[in-house]
Amino acid sequence: MNSTLSKPKILVAYFSSTGITARAAEKVAAVTGGELYAILPVEPYTDADLDWTDKQSRSSVEMGDPHARPAIKVSKRDIADYDMIFIGYPIWWDLAPREINTFMERYDLKGKSVIAFATSGGSSIDNSVKALKREYPALNWKEGRLLNQPHEKMIRSWIDKLGI
Repeated sequence: MNSTLSKPKILVAYFSSTGITARAAEKVAAVTGGELYAILPVEPYTDADLDWTDKQSRSSVEMGDPHARPAIKVSKRDIADYDMIFIGYPIWWDLAPREINTFMERYDLKGKSVIAFATSGGSSIDNSVKALKREYPALNWKEGRLLNQPHEKMIRSWIDKLGI
């Protein structure tokens, strides 16, 4: 934790292709006092890219390849300045989109508390978090949460359970 503050310095990083996860991230940032950071792909997604029914769509191809790491824009923020990183994403194919892996591998998150939150049309967050923990076991993972229709009271209850 940042020695000059009693509260940790919080970053709310998120990837959102349609805006739903961005709205959840804004609510998490409002409750935690965290700073928002959009994880942006270098090449934005089109509606055709997001067509999960098309096995040749960009999202289908990326999610079918566990080693895919789509390019993301470089942050001008110093991620090392933060003690706690909330990472938000839509659940794709029961997993976090590959942009989340790109972010996790680009920045050194060791020694930081990492908390996942997600939005989904029908999946739980459990499998995506298990996969992230398996991929990045050295990180200090805290309890994540599915935030499909988040409201302040629900987010505050979750944050209080985390001890923030």
